[in-house]
Amino acid sequence: MLAVENLTKVYPTRSGPRTVLDRVGLRLERGANLGILGRNGAGKSTLIRLLAGAERPTSGRIHRGMSVSWPLAFGGAFQPHLTGLDNLKFVCRVYGVHWREKLPFVDDFTELGSWLREPVAHYSHGMVTRLAFALSMAIEFDCFLIDEAMVVGDKRFHDRCHFELFQKRRDRAFVLVSHDANVIRLYCQRACVLQQGRLVEFPSVDDAYASYDATGPVVTGQSAGAADVR
Repeated sequence: MLAVENLTKVYPTRSGPRTVLDRVGLRLERGANLGILGRNGAGKSTLIRLLAGAERPTSGRIHRGMSVSWPLAFGGAFQPHLTGLDNLKFVCRVYGVHWREKLPFVDDFTELGSWLREPVAHYSHGMVTRLAFALSMAIEFDCFLIDEAMVVGDKRFHDRCHFELFQKRRDRAFVLVSHDANVIRLYCQRACVLQQGRLVEFPSVDDAYASYDATGPVVTGQSAGAADVR
């Protein structure tokens, strides 16, 4: 289970502290999935980074009772002066797997060819994303954290990402954040809305989208406690 209790994140700004997440709670069981709708700047990517452990919360608690991925296709931890291959070796060492076992998949998925042995600093944005997604899929997790912003590139690359994540690993749990309700409808059975720092669960994806799409500053729904997803 992935359990979040009273998760709060406050950033200092020139105009004073800004609360991005305010006492957020959720529970995600193994094999379950959760879609989170939120407009740009609502705190979706911040929530994903906190769940992954890439950032620390200001207060609150995250219990990871299953292995949780880093944000898929997140390339921020790459060492740009190392080659793609060297970054693969480093990630595999961190997670206790042998890089030689993962190299054929990464080499095939990225289609970088000889560029895999060149410094990441010389890569285009698309090349970095291909490498980051391939490394994300090379290490197996119980729960995947998905930011819709990860998907760049052509349709063929989209289709390969879809197959690796939503077909080969359809038995895994995942959290998908998006501002596109169609994406949430396609992949998720449960949905929440993130607005004004609060996470609110709804009985269905359509109910969540109706509230998300409605005008007005207040989201109505089941708030207070944790969103329990089974």
